[in-house]
Amino acid sequence: MNFVDHLKNKIIRQSRFITPAEAMELFIEASGFCWSVLAAASEIREHFKGKKIIFCGITNAKSGRCPEDCMFCAQSSHYKTTAHSYPLKKSAQIIADAEKAVRNGAECFGIVTSGKQLKSKKERLEIIRAIQGVRETGLFPCASLGMIDKATAMELKAAGLFRYHHNLETSRSFFKTVCTTHDYEESVKTLCAAKEAGLSVCSGALIGMGENISHRIELAQTLRKLDVDSVPLNILHPVKGTPLSHMRALPPMEILMTLAVFRFMLPDRDIRLCGGKEKNLRQLLPLGIVAGANALMTGDYLTTAGQNSSLDHEMIADLGLTATRERITCTCNIEKHSRPVARQKRRPVQKHPS
Repeated sequence: MNFVDHLKNKIIRQSRFITPAEAMELFIEASGFCWSVLAAASEIREHFKGKKIIFCGITNAKSGRCPEDCMFCAQSSHYKTTAHSYPLKKSAQIIADAEKAVRNGAECFGIVTSGKQLKSKKERLEIIRAIQGVRETGLFPCASLGMIDKATAMELKAAGLFRYHHNLETSRSFFKTVCTTHDYEESVKTLCAAKEAGLSVCSGALIGMGENISHRIELAQTLRKLDVDSVPLNILHPVKGTPLSHMRALPPMEILMTLAVFRFMLPDRDIRLCGGKEKNLRQLLPLGIVAGANALMTGDYLTTAGQNSSLDHEMIADLGLTATRERITCTCNIEKHSRPVARQKRRPVQKHPS
């Protein structure tokens, strides 16, 4: 039995996690046996997640003027970029964005705001109204609102929030290289507060910032210890005006091997292929599913456009897989502010045991 099969069987048959050292050896092995690694990652995905692919959508509910100095971010006030700046959208606008995500076949919908945290009670109340409205569409409401404490998390859960999203972005050992205005532990505490409030938790990576594979493995190990439910994988799209605008794109095969390593290390979690996937994987985008992703962000991102959702659904079908919700191709009978999938509302999926 070769090393790749040994690790795959350890995960599937023995229900054991691989170690960081084994993950590193797997990545090294992948340089000579990439297709066997991809095949094994796909088998692990299918064992734990079946043949269903989850789509999620987001809205940039509040953009720009962020006081944080994250060196990859177009919305940081520290850098001059062409990203739009605007205050928090009204709840009706956010709900309208959610209804578009419904038509795109999304199951989850994220409300994302710039800044370290919400600034006022007025903003918080608007977000709560938006969460309630998103829930009524039949989507699972998610939110990414910066740092929160347990009391805020409980308030959001009471409003109907299903999942809180807060990316760690990279490993603790590399974090100060890309951000100096807040400490890594603040983000960890936010994730813990959300979990303590009973929310599902989403946290993941932005790769291609100059980190190496050991940093990515360190992050995956941290996410496993924090017991997060969903792990988005974003790939840097360098933005002119930011300190990382000069970064060279990662080779597509390195992205795929990183994704496969995440699937090996986090076998029963939802792994979402998100921002930068089209630009960086190009013609190899379908292999992102083969490499272990069981979820996709569909539609536009925060400050950049994504491909048409119909292409995402076509890709899934071509791979012999199905989306958890169908895309609505005819909207002739959908009136403004209607709730087109309310009768399809599903109970939130219970998180997998670790």
